[in-house]
Amino acid sequence: MRGARRTQAWRGGRAVVYHGGMKTMADPAVDRSAQYAYRDYRAWPDDERWELIRGEAWMMGAPTTAHQRLVGKLFFMLTTLLAGKPCEAMLSPVDVLLPRRPADSDDEVDTVVQPDLIVVCDPSKVRDKFVRGAPDLVVEILSPSTSGKDQREKFRVYEEAGVREYWIVDPAGKWFERHERGPDGRYRKPDLREPWGVDQSPVPSAVVEGFALDREALLERA
Repeated sequence: MRGARRTQAWRGGRAVVYHGGMKTMADPAVDRSAQYAYRDYRAWPDDERWELIRGEAWMMGAPTTAHQRLVGKLFFMLTTLLAGKPCEAMLSPVDVLLPRRPADSDDEVDTVVQPDLIVVCDPSKVRDKFVRGAPDLVVEILSPSTSGKDQREKFRVYEEAGVREYWIVDPAGKWFERHERGPDGRYRKPDLREPWGVDQSPVPSAVVEGFALDREALLERA
């Protein structure tokens, strides 16, 4: 079991991507101002998918078939390129704990996310039940229910936690962008590929040698 029902929240994204608002549904018995940590999260039911972002619980909906096809395609590309190499690709659902401080115990961690795809190059981060610490690469596939969270809350926690490279892919809008963390700890201006963009060249990864995304091949022919 992973216990009680909690606040469920969905956020809309920025206008260019998703014209959504905010909807909150809460059990009256739940303190809506409560903060949670991994000690709570791991007691919640296994048949529900949740993420914690700075202590706030976010419920995750079921992905679409188009979403899963895209995840599968990217996972196959990454696992093929990483065969026999120290880095490892993993796909959701896998819990990724992002502690604020190295000294925080697992139970104290208040950010637990389930990215669509990750690449981890430090095997010491891979534990039996979760990954602790920032993956080297994260890919999130947008959907209407996760668009805002992926581009705002998760963008910030990935940047702060030290994720070297963050890819955001929008199958509906047929665009993607790659964010690379600079020496100052901030994400640089992204490499963006969109249908109306002049530059349609493939975007290479700085983390996985040989991994590059071609917008038309990935999204127009999906």
